[in-house]
Amino acid sequence: MHQIKVLPPEEARRIAAGEVVDRPAALVREFLDNAIDAGAENIDVSIEEGGCKKTEVSDDGSGMSREDLEQCYLDHATSKIRSLNDLDTSNTLGFRGEALAAASAVSRLEIITSTDGREAWELVTGPGDSYPPKIEQTRRTKGTTARAVNLFENIPARKKFLKREGSEGTLCRQIFNEKACVFNNINFRFLSDGKLKVFLPAVDSVKKRFADALLQSSSEAFDGENFLHELNVTGEGFSAVIVIGGPQLYRNDRRQLFVFANGRRIQDFSLIQAMEYGSQGWFPNGAHPIGAVFINVDPSLADFNIHPAKREVRFKDPGAIHHAVSGAVKSFFHKLYLKDSRKDTENAKDTEREEGLFDKNSHGGIEKTITTEYCYPADSLESHRGEKLFIPKTLSNSVSSVVNNSSSNMRYAGRAFGLFILIEWEDKLYIIDQHAAHERILYNKFLNEGIPKQELLSPIPFNTESDDDDNFLFSKQKELSLLGIEIKKDSSNAAGGWVIEALPADWRLSDTATIKEILELRTAGENMAKRWAATMCCRAAIKDGDYPDDETAFALGKEALSLPDPHCPHGRPIWTEINKEALYKAVRRD
Repeated sequence: MHQIKVLPPEEARRIAAGEVVDRPAALVREFLDNAIDAGAENIDVSIEEGGCKKTEVSDDGSGMSREDLEQCYLDHATSKIRSLNDLDTSNTLGFRGEALAAASAVSRLEIITSTDGREAWELVTGPGDSYPPKIEQTRRTKGTTARAVNLFENIPARKKFLKREGSEGTLCRQIFNEKACVFNNINFRFLSDGKLKVFLPAVDSVKKRFADALLQSSSEAFDGENFLHELNVTGEGFSAVIVIGGPQLYRNDRRQLFVFANGRRIQDFSLIQAMEYGSQGWFPNGAHPIGAVFINVDPSLADFNIHPAKREVRFKDPGAIHHAVSGAVKSFFHKLYLKDSRKDTENAKDTEREEGLFDKNSHGGIEKTITTEYCYPADSLESHRGEKLFIPKTLSNSVSSVVNNSSSNMRYAGRAFGLFILIEWEDKLYIIDQHAAHERILYNKFLNEGIPKQELLSPIPFNTESDDDDNFLFSKQKELSLLGIEIKKDSSNAAGGWVIEALPADWRLSDTATIKEILELRTAGENMAKRWAATMCCRAAIKDGDYPDDETAFALGKEALSLPDPHCPHGRPIWTEINKEALYKAVRRD
């Protein structure tokens, strides 16, 4: 008996179609690509029953002639390329000619199109229909409407794996938002079961469209654009626009970090990682920034043909793009949030030390290639559930420039919740996080004075567990010494162990915890010094629940308000404020 048989063409088409169209959201993606490639200025997406009953995309693009309509739904029928070589120069979203063919294999496909608004044609075809399908004359303005009806009606095995209507509709809307995010010069509308759900008018800013399309679920009262920033990057064969949120915007996951390449949303962890590397030190531990990278790359330097739905791209030189993105984000945060401390000579010196932790000629002498890392456990942050952001109030650095000269009318108002210091000053109530404030004050002290070192009366011997640990300790002895850690090979230990001879002053961890902290610095790479400094500050600072006396609390609060950078070393704001007018309004007092 023969085991291998050739599938009938109709069965083969249905199976192949499943690679392109696996759910209604895939139809939205493919139809939108065609509409955008057609040069549309207005695009409407309409779904019914989550897209399972109907998925429709209507545009005012170039449209198709009757002759093109007869061919468009056939396998690999495309106007985008003519040969394999054209893939190196194609800038269109679609190019393989699979979308309409796949839709017609798993649903009833209806297309109405016109090139001039005077003559229009309608095609209806579906699984099992004979060729050629019937084409009738109809009426329509210039453009095309592509409609898929009763998805997977002929393939029950696939249909049963679709999610509930609400879930499928959410996925359709997500694809719509992502596509609209890239093409901010197009008017987009999204309708579900006849109701308008999203309207995105054309805007001249990628940042504005990103806020409108992808931050709309955060809060109706929140204008996300105010906390977003737009950067431009160029390199050999590519350019990129980076939209990144400031420390006021963050999530506890990476779901609002996006990468788009030549108009397509792609899955590229390395570029998401580049955004996170560049923003290290400006967000609390366990938190992730919000943003997107929009890359335009020479088609000859990227392969978009490695995934059926074009969700992955192979770049010829991914390292160059990664470096450009991380470098641009890193430079931006330093310039944006340290500029206020450059107002005078002394603050300028502090800023230079901040960017490299310590100047080589000062007490510490630590390298300038280091960025802040985190020491807070993730569970110390406010929980972020669902799609909404936790958004702290922005802080004004203008306070620091006048607090030292006009603090005589400040009044200590007490403490709240075992953590916050309250200061009343000039019709405002300042609410200061005592731990974050003390951390920053200690951190600035380390910047200016270095980390004090204390020799141990009883050195701490220990053995490493891997060659990697040994190599780390051998190569970093000098750098560790600058961090207040004197560590040497233990010549008396036959097993080839190590001994810690000095630690930072007031170090309080147990021997086991100390060894663990030091060895974990191996994972920090070039960020080792700032991670250690941030850890030192966190452990030494006053804690939540500690109760300083009133005089100490007042002094700490005043010093916090005088800081040129009102953020702790981990990027969290140190204080917030509420003015008298807002407080009166809250209790409806005139």
